Amino acid sequence: MKPRSAGDQAARDIWRAIGLMTASAVLFGIMAVSIRLASAQLHPFEIAFFRNLFGFAFALPLLLKHGPGLLQTAKLPLYFTRCLIGIGSMLAGFWAIVNLPLAQAISLSYSTPLFVTILAVLVLGEVVRARRWSAVLVGFIGVIVILRPFAGDFTFGMLVALFAAAMSAAVAVSIKFLSRTEHPDAIVIYTSALWIPMSLLPAVFVWETPVGITWLWIVLAGALGTAGHMCWTRAFKLGDASLLTPVSFLQLPVVAVLAWLLFGEGVDRYTAIGAAI
Repeated sequence: MKPRSAGDQAARDIWRAIGLMTASAVLFGIMAVSIRLASAQLHPFEIAFFRNLFGFAFALPLLLKHGPGLLQTAKLPLYFTRCLIGIGSMLAGFWAIVNLPLAQAISLSYSTPLFVTILAVLVLGEVVRARRWSAVLVGFIGVIVILRPFAGDFTFGMLVALFAAAMSAAVAVSIKFLSRTEHPDAIVIYTSALWIPMSLLPAVFVWETPVGITWLWIVLAGALGTAGHMCWTRAFKLGDASLLTPVSFLQLPVVAVLAWLLFGEGVDRYTAIGAAI
């Protein structure tokens, strides 16, 4: 039997990473819908807190699986910085999901790969050739189409969504950096644990005790968020950040269909054209 070459293994790793990133896109897309459903009662900042609280609960089996040794690290300051950036991205992103049409909020998140590609070169030292830079330029044009900055319907919410995308890019790069030495499950555990107190402070100022079916939506957000995060970190362990992040574009068809079915939201032509670009 012919032995497998290093090239064959690398190709398998890339396809496995793409599969994991695809799964994370679908999971995060459904999570966005659960956030919108929970927003019928709760402020997005409080939804973020419960997403993190229940997300940590769903991540605890990882600690039982690996044991306390999983938490041994020399990168705690980097974890803390990554979580501070991440909570900023989460709060802004949740706010955008609640206050913008879902398809538009997710489409604007597609600017994340533009920022990731630039940061991957500057921070991670990834080699990005002309083909990917061309895609970045075309992607930027798509973002401009969605934003329509010179039109009268440009809103503050669009700017918030763009800020969330930029912060998400920094998070993606930090995860890729951590994944060079840290176990993917350790990244999930530390992130989930640190996010709880970080998200509690803003939630306190808008607190309202959940009732009825709202509990289902926030528990679901936590479960989907942790599952998506696990797929995300494993994908970055196997492949380049600049290659994998555009796979998250698959969130749009998931969100667009569910938003149409559940909320009667359509996709305006500028969002559709910009997302297609």
